Amino acid sequence: MLSLPTVTNAAPIIAEIADESTVLANSAATMLQSFAETGFYQSFSLVFLSEIGDKTFFIAGLLAMKTSRLVSFLGAMAALGGMTVISCLIGQIFHAIPSGLAGGLPLDDIAAVLAFAFFGFKILKETSELDSGESVMDEELADAEEAVQGSKTTEVNNAWAQIISACGLVFAAEFGDRSFLTTIALSAAQNPFSVGGGAIVAHGVATGIAVLGGGAIAEYISEKVIGYISGALFIVFAITTAFGIFLTSHFGMKGVKSYK
Repeated sequence: MLSLPTVTNAAPIIAEIADESTVLANSAATMLQSFAETGFYQSFSLVFLSEIGDKTFFIAGLLAMKTSRLVSFLGAMAALGGMTVISCLIGQIFHAIPSGLAGGLPLDDIAAVLAFAFFGFKILKETSELDSGESVMDEELADAEEAVQGSKTTEVNNAWAQIISACGLVFAAEFGDRSFLTTIALSAAQNPFSVGGGAIVAHGVATGIAVLGGGAIAEYISEKVIGYISGALFIVFAITTAFGIFLTSHFGMKGVKSYK
């Protein structure tokens, strides 16, 4: 006959399983906390919301229709990835400025707070002033159409030449954009690798949506909803970064920041 394990014999097995589950749960929680503390989720959320309905978003969508989805995606991501690296490097220049120049206050954090607050209030103001029937996305689409028509991307037959041309077109459109400046501010205050990773993932998701039919999808997106959410997030991150500066300067705590 088969004998079932007694309660005494089963107890160690159950305890071992529980311990392993606890270790896995703690590891997952630590990983998520690490991403949260080093700017990954901040970068992803702000860049993604900035890119939806942006000029580069529509350029990728238009190029996908005129060339191919793969060519458009690769060209756009090459430009956006390179732009992200550049913005992270610029952010690190701000990060390298000695805090002694500002009486011990971290200039990189202060710059990040000012940038987040500026973008937040600017986005909220512009969104609240949108009249019924008025669309900022229509203006971005018109600019994108003009840029694509003036480029030679659709005139060349070689796929690699199209990718390079698309890369240059998107790079020129992205330089100095809100997501570019946002990545600079985040990289100055947070871990540049996490910030860069979050920004690239956000660009990849937004560009993927664009090449799959961004123009049609944009018609069902509420500009006001995106504007209010985006503006609110900028304000929240400005407050949390400022709170981190306060804790660090007054109590020697790391607050919401973990990168120094």
